[in-house]
Amino acid sequence: MSNNGELEKTLWAAADKLRSNMDAAEYKHVVLGLIFLKYISDAFQELHEQLKAGKEDFEGADPEDPDEYLANNIFFVPEKARWQYLQDRAKQPEIGKWIDDAMDAIERINPPLKGVLPKIYADPELDKQRLGELIDLIGNIGFKKNGNSAQDLLGRVYEYFLGQFADAEGKKGGQFYTPQSIVKLLVEMIEPFNGRVYDGCCGSGGMFVQSEKFVTQHQGKIKDLSIYGQESNPTTLRLARMNLAIRGIDAKLELGDTFQEDKHPDLKADFILANPPFNISDWGGKNFTEDTRWKFGVPPAGNANYAWLQHFIHKLSPVGTAGIVLANGSMNSNTSGEGEIRKKMIEAGLVDCMVALPAQLFYNTMIPACLWFLSRNRTGRVHPYPFRDRSNEILFIDARKLGTMINRRNKEFADEDIANIAGTYHAWRGEGGAYEDIPGFCKAATIDEVRTNNYVLMPGRYVGTEDAEDDGIPFEEKMNALTKKLAEQFTLGNELQERIRKNLKGIGYDI
Repeated sequence: MSNNGELEKTLWAAADKLRSNMDAAEYKHVVLGLIFLKYISDAFQELHEQLKAGKEDFEGADPEDPDEYLANNIFFVPEKARWQYLQDRAKQPEIGKWIDDAMDAIERINPPLKGVLPKIYADPELDKQRLGELIDLIGNIGFKKNGNSAQDLLGRVYEYFLGQFADAEGKKGGQFYTPQSIVKLLVEMIEPFNGRVYDGCCGSGGMFVQSEKFVTQHQGKIKDLSIYGQESNPTTLRLARMNLAIRGIDAKLELGDTFQEDKHPDLKADFILANPPFNISDWGGKNFTEDTRWKFGVPPAGNANYAWLQHFIHKLSPVGTAGIVLANGSMNSNTSGEGEIRKKMIEAGLVDCMVALPAQLFYNTMIPACLWFLSRNRTGRVHPYPFRDRSNEILFIDARKLGTMINRRNKEFADEDIANIAGTYHAWRGEGGAYEDIPGFCKAATIDEVRTNNYVLMPGRYVGTEDAEDDGIPFEEKMNALTKKLAEQFTLGNELQERIRKNLKGIGYDI
């Protein structure tokens, strides 16, 4: 996150030093819970002082009346849960129990926080000396200095820590966090100014946070957005609820498996932003063969990619636009009817734009990824988004050469990259500026050209450059050719070859 200041980095370095041998996945909740507690206590204290002074609108107000805080959209913090009370006792051995009691007390008096806050601080395995040091570290940061509000700074710290924990956790971290530059690109491209925003696999809520930032940066009102989300992991959902509460974002977030039990069944969203898990095989597909969402064909039980795509299409309003992160295989796979589903989606005029992403953008996978942009309003005739008629075209953008390495393992998009990609999309769909094809980068292909390419959606096929990774040959064809070649060369009894044979059989390829 190259746009973060030194505050976040300094705080992370100090907090991480206190982690010792504790697993990052557990430590995440210890630290983020304290940051959240500091935030609500700071916000409470600021209003508490105004109520105590009793000037102007607050004349005669009771600083210990919870309703005064509710009226100002501030969480009420009971006396023994306030940050200063706890920090004064940070070096005492009972500090863990006192923090858990504080979290309980806050939840009891603030129903929206019920079941959200972590109560893990009394755990005997949590080093209480290090916990006390962590409380001092967070408590001594000048969150209200340098003209920044506590809300803004704590939000930035929380978001930065989410990214750092995702990096520290590796593969598991990707389950709750999408790197910020990818989220920012999605939001900049679909421009959620007002309406209903939905994410059916919302993780820690990054898509919603970036949508709120987008609206604010364009002088809009966050109240013009209605936010809906669903997340199957209860621990991750708590992270999301804290993440949004820090920013005062009101959202309808629900717990549950989106495929098995859609908690927003009647929702038709104007904007969908999502990064579903890639290529998941255990999504229960064999139980949903008759689902009304499968308008373009039943997705294979062994891969949820086309289940996610069709679920999101089902949730789109008549003017809705969706931006979805998926594995590259979704662009050309013909396995178990996926090619036929893709063909029907294209012929139905739903695919608006495809973006090929560079490698190394994600913490959790090296699988090459892409962005799908779907739209129900491609004729340009539906109010309130009068874009030009592009119903006979699909825009292809190859962004694989963009991005900057931020460490030895990971890359991110710079703001200029995001502006370049989003600006190209906006010009093409008729929002101002002149669009033109740029060899090697972007191409507005006709539906006939896509038909000629057998409905393969890899940008490398269209923009004028193709490399070995995106040669357009379906994965299954490559594997069949490889296994045939290996079968000609393998001999019985060779131990290494037998292991290769067994491993390939485990993923469905017999030699």
